[in-house]
Amino acid sequence: TTGRITGTEDMRQTAVVILNWNGRQHLEQFLPSVVAHTPAAVEIVVADNGSTDDSVPFLREHYPAIKVITLSENYGFAEGYNRALEQVYAEYFVLLNSDVEVSAGWIEPLIATLSNNRHIAAVAPKLRSYGYRDRFEYAGAAGGFIDFLGYPFCRGRILSTVEQDQGQYDEAREVFWASGAAFCCRADVFRMLGGFDADFFAHMEEIDLCWRMQLQGYKVMVEPRSVVYHLGGGTLPNESPRKLYLNYRNNLAMLFKCAPTMQRVVAAVIRPLADLLSVVLYLLKRQPDLAMATLKAYRDFFAWHSALAEKRRTIRSHRNSESNKIYKGSMVVRYMLGAKRFSQMIK
Repeated sequence: TTGRITGTEDMRQTAVVILNWNGRQHLEQFLPSVVAHTPAAVEIVVADNGSTDDSVPFLREHYPAIKVITLSENYGFAEGYNRALEQVYAEYFVLLNSDVEVSAGWIEPLIATLSNNRHIAAVAPKLRSYGYRDRFEYAGAAGGFIDFLGYPFCRGRILSTVEQDQGQYDEAREVFWASGAAFCCRADVFRMLGGFDADFFAHMEEIDLCWRMQLQGYKVMVEPRSVVYHLGGGTLPNESPRKLYLNYRNNLAMLFKCAPTMQRVVAAVIRPLADLLSVVLYLLKRQPDLAMATLKAYRDFFAWHSALAEKRRTIRSHRNSESNKIYKGSMVVRYMLGAKRFSQMIK
């Protein structure tokens, strides 16, 4: 992303929007870094998703200059952001989790990427772990990809193996998805596509949106000159049956909606077998709640079929291009054969 340096006018057209749900502790811990390292011209907004703690009184007392949008209930990540962003007027949105610490100069490279290339719809910073600061963070690392069966992985994170950041992924490049933990995008493209799929509630909605952006001919980038630190698991822990359920259900829905025909056919045959193996493994590890969450995800995905078919018709009828950023093999198989690092899988 070469070109002019981001100016004050670009900053005035930018809004950082933090979606909060019962996250007063996170706001107290992480908001100071956002205020300290975000240019004064950028509007900072906290959208409260029907919190029952004292998040809103805390913000109004300690951060009176920050705009607070209050939603009547917890609409989840997807619809919560959709409703909040209807009330935010900017050219560029930076969606930031409440458990993210930003660093000096974090926002300028992101906005410059969008400002300098109209064909880029979204861009992600490099995500490092807040707790292990020299390591990538699970949720996004240095940019996301998916394999042919729809399983996501990252530059710097394959399955549960997270790499140390030694500068190996420091070049800006096109990726398949940008993490919702720190998601910078064009407001007009976000609105044109109807925002996140509200039916997802939470999880996978950013990958789904990035896929739909690419089907409209836009690119998704990672800009590692921007570095943020993500705590992760701020709302749901990693071993939560609810989180597993949403990830499985929404991933299947995303594949059904967005994937080209050949990928859908292959996934329809192989994915149930692979996920059934996961169910067996959960049972062997005496985690019946996780096994049940996986089965419930399939049940509800099949119940969703007619609604998803209508969404697919709309998406495919407006398709401008196919992304070439889908890994054509199986990330899981490659991992089992020894490819534990992204650089061993994709050059």
